[in-house]
Amino acid sequence: MPATVLIIDDEEPLRKLLSRLVGLEGFTVEEASTLKAGMQVLQHKVIDILLCDVKLPDGNGVDFVKEVKTKFALTECILVTAYGNIADGVQAIKNGAFDYITKGNDNDRIIPLLHQAADRVLTARKKAVEVKSDSGYCFEEIIGDSPAIRQAVSLAKKVAATDANVLLLGETGTGKEVFAGAIHAGSKRNGKPFVAINCSAFTRDLLEGELFGHKAGAYTGAIKDKKGIIQLADNGTLFLDEIGEMNIELQAKLLRVLETREFIRLGDEKA
Repeated sequence: MPATVLIIDDEEPLRKLLSRLVGLEGFTVEEASTLKAGMQVLQHKVIDILLCDVKLPDGNGVDFVKEVKTKFALTECILVTAYGNIADGVQAIKNGAFDYITKGNDNDRIIPLLHQAADRVLTARKKAVEVKSDSGYCFEEIIGDSPAIRQAVSLAKKVAATDANVLLLGETGTGKEVFAGAIHAGSKRNGKPFVAINCSAFTRDLLEGELFGHKAGAYTGAIKDKKGIIQLADNGTLFLDEIGEMNIELQAKLLRVLETREFIRLGDEKA
């Protein structure tokens, strides 16, 4: 499946030219002339790569990258500008941009960069859903001797002995998946799958399909039945990373699953 590129540029002739060139390389192309319009596309379609001008009528592409990477972590962002300067370039990379290039001087780099970014996105999306026979973590591997860590480990060990739903809170990089894996390893479910999914890696519709699965014919392109990760994690542990990024309507459906322990696949009529 070809990667999808969103081009945001307020200069229509240039945007159309870029769109044609990128399309000829086999990419699917979406267009927007403003950051606001671009965000609407991002919210409704799966965008793999953002190719964005820096100076736009309603804002700055450098700042926009930070917002995009916060909401759509797996989307790679390439900034293109006619007014390149070192400070903007450094800030763009800090904000999560894949690269920052200058119009005219770096035109020959655009297509190779798109292919490089597409490869990175493909690798990241494959890692966004992981089904493991072993979580790979245990309580003994959690390093730390502060009162807060000792209290967290103690509480996690207690909950591991139950079938309770667990909410893990913490900033990115603080070890939520490590704790989830340790809870799985310390539970009676440790012989069953540990399934992890990054909820921020998918749009609402794609995430719903990944969670619940679908019947053949449920929608265009659904040519055969597919098990959702809820079913794959049956009797094991399901770790929903970045659940706060999940669409609120989908959160409501998930809440019902947690309450009833039943779910309905897309295209099905009963649990």
